[in-house]
Amino acid sequence: MGAGHAHKLYRHARSPVHELPPHCKLAAVFCFVLVVVATPREAVWAFGLYALLLAAVAGVARVPYGFLLRRLLIEVPFVAFALLMPFVVPGEKVDVLGLSLSGPGLWGAWNILAKGTLGVAASVLLAATTELRALLLGLERLRMPPLLVQIASFMIRYGDVVTDEMRRMRIARESRGFTARGVRHWGVLAKSAGALFIRSYERGERVHLAMVSRGYTGVMPVIDDVTATRAQWTHAAALPLAALAVCLTGWTLT
Repeated sequence: MGAGHAHKLYRHARSPVHELPPHCKLAAVFCFVLVVVATPREAVWAFGLYALLLAAVAGVARVPYGFLLRRLLIEVPFVAFALLMPFVVPGEKVDVLGLSLSGPGLWGAWNILAKGTLGVAASVLLAATTELRALLLGLERLRMPPLLVQIASFMIRYGDVVTDEMRRMRIARESRGFTARGVRHWGVLAKSAGALFIRSYERGERVHLAMVSRGYTGVMPVIDDVTATRAQWTHAAALPLAALAVCLTGWTLT
């Protein structure tokens, strides 16, 4: 699968969570998210317990809570959408702090915020404890289509390359005195975007030719194979099983 590729989301540490095989963690996070989504929104207490479970995992993985909270800012656009629901969703009105809000809209906003935040937090923990290269190997172990895994691999590996190309083009524009200040400069930016696309396409062609010349036949070689023991599967299943118990209790009490 090639050499390792560190990412700013990953935090190097020695912990039981870091040592779990990637496909075990992928399956655990996927099942946890499914359980969270299946939880009735009226069981408010259940989402608090889910948050405590994730906090416990973060503690075991030695992931600082500040790091986790900062990465949750990625869901701000969804938060903005959820905050609009009490004002636009039709239904019975309720008074909250002097505002007449939609009852179904409030429940819908809570549903999005609670489940979305928990899903993002679980994904952040997965990324913080698993290298990108290991995640790709885990996807292969879970029998994901090889073509999708290869596309993800190339996207990860060359995303930084394209970003660096954009940085060099920006420096070249600024060194020539260009500063985008209005609509009349959009043409220059559009031409830069077109040039970036052409350069990226040509780079992709050169990389593909280099791979073919080295024996690439459509399947990437796997350098490190990852296996999991029954004990490791059991440890990984602790999170989704605990969440499932909370979910079933929530359905029983609502």
